[in-house]
Amino acid sequence: MGRYDSSVGPMLTPGPRTYGLTGAGIRAPSGIIERGGPHIAEIVDLGAYGKDFTRDPYPYYAKLRAQGPIHRVRLPYGNDMWLVVGHQAVRAALSDSRLNKDWRAAMPQGDVGEESALFTNMLDADPPQHTRLRKLVAKEFTSRRVEALRPRVQQITDELLDTMLAAPEGRADLVEALAFPLPMTVICELLGVPSMDREAFRSWSNEIVAPTCDEAAQAAVVAMSGYLVELIETKRNAPGDGLLSALIRTSDEDGDQLSRDELVGTAFLLLVAGHERPSASWPTVYAPCSSTRTNWPLCEPTSPSSTMPWRRCCATTARWRQPPGASPASRSRSAAP
Repeated sequence: MGRYDSSVGPMLTPGPRTYGLTGAGIRAPSGIIERGGPHIAEIVDLGAYGKDFTRDPYPYYAKLRAQGPIHRVRLPYGNDMWLVVGHQAVRAALSDSRLNKDWRAAMPQGDVGEESALFTNMLDADPPQHTRLRKLVAKEFTSRRVEALRPRVQQITDELLDTMLAAPEGRADLVEALAFPLPMTVICELLGVPSMDREAFRSWSNEIVAPTCDEAAQAAVVAMSGYLVELIETKRNAPGDGLLSALIRTSDEDGDQLSRDELVGTAFLLLVAGHERPSASWPTVYAPCSSTRTNWPLCEPTSPSSTMPWRRCCATTARWRQPPGASPASRSRSAAP
């Protein structure tokens, strides 16, 4: 079992029905409580742990698991949520039909703005909508299309590495020199995002993924949504060979196509997931490998003690060392009384 999977589960935000309002706060779903034990009512301020929590959150998660499976927590940027920890409790939460990924299902009608199109994607969808979106996207996001990118990805990688080696004293920032520009360039070229717009996109993406405040996050969502709407209209009027143009054209056997909001949401998911996860994962993969030189030879293909090829070593380390908080949140389902 991966370290991340067994340490922390989904963040659960309260909805109008599944979580009842009480004088002391908000109650967690009774089914999870019955299977996991009592929860802690007091709010745990994760932001108060500072950079130590960001660098290595697992000791903090271990302490929370020792106290109980469900905790009311406050995120560093102020939002209050339920945090589920421990493998059994997480499995119970993820299989509970009262929880869903589509946050709009838990919002009162009229509270969902125009910019919510950003989140009309697979990551924020439940079956059967998730199944439908995945089927349509999979028609164009094929292994053949990905394989065709290999020469260009190699070229970009070689150029970035050459630039790193040419830096003064041979020193460079891993994120700024490689972990960000490589996936960002590849995914933007895949979708047809002009190079001049990538820095603006990066600032919007960073604010959405790690908000500095509610106002800045909302402004980034509005800006990102407006940009993608214009980009999609541009590709619709002047189609090309890129993935975004292909997604606009694709249809199912019964003629089903992605709507405008679904195209915006899918483009957002591909752009953010396409660069955010690699940018965050690579440093967390490199850190334990570079700081534990005694274990490093186990991955060296030329080492007599090698037990694992490089590719498998990197993939295994990436699964074990996930970026903190990488799991998307689940929300309570809004149900009829």
